[in-house]
Formats: sequence, C-alpha cells, structure tokens
Amino acid sequence: MKTIALIAHDGKKAEMVAFVKDHLEYLKKAKLLATGTTGSYIQQTGLDVELKLSGPKGGDAQIAALAAEGKVDGIIFFRDPLGKHPHEPDIQMLMRICDLWNVPLATNPATGTLIIEGLLDN
Repeated sequence: MKTIALIAHDGKKAEMVAFVKDHLEYLKKAKLLATGTTGSYIQQTGLDVELKLSGPKGGDAQIAALAAEGKVDGIIFFRDPLGKHPHEPDIQMLMRICDLWNVPLATNPATGTLIIEGLLDN
C-alpha cells in the first residue's frame, strides 16, 4: 500500500478538502498521513488519516523525516505562496528532503492529481 502525506496552509485547507473529495476513490487505496489540522479536516470526508503535529509545531518536519526514511511515497502540500509562515525553515527542509530522496512533491491540485493517479491507479 502506498503512503501519501497531505499538508495545507491555512488559506489552502478548503482547497485540500475539495481536492480530497474529488479523489476519494484513489485515496481510499492509500495510507494517508497529514499534519494535524489539515488531517482533522480530511478525516471529516470519512477517510482514515494518521495525524502528525500541526505544521508550525513540527508536523512538516515529522513528514520530512518519514520521507527521508523511505516511508512516504508522495507528498501533496498545498502551500500559500503569498503568505508569511513562521515555520518557513521546516517547509524548505521538507522540499529539500523530497528533492534529495526523490519523493514526488505536489504543491497544487494539478500536480497532486498526477501524483495520485501515478501512484494509485492500479
């Protein structure tokens, strides 16, 4: 079973929930991880989600560590590119880990769809 991590900044949480609803059949085939608040919203869709800490409290770093250990097959991170984020170093570290360990990382719905279909279409 593939493991997908889901993360969304506050201004993108509604977009993430809509994305998840649009891809429920695919996501039912995966083990899902998410940062705390994002994951609690996703759980309301009926999917089982393993919650990590919220992003600002270390959730991004927890998911990055799992990616470095080879325990995450893809990450969908709807970032707010116009907002300021106090945990920006964690965000940059997550992106660096994905590049270093060749973990697919989507930052918008179009690439998120490609990751989901590529990993879970079987």
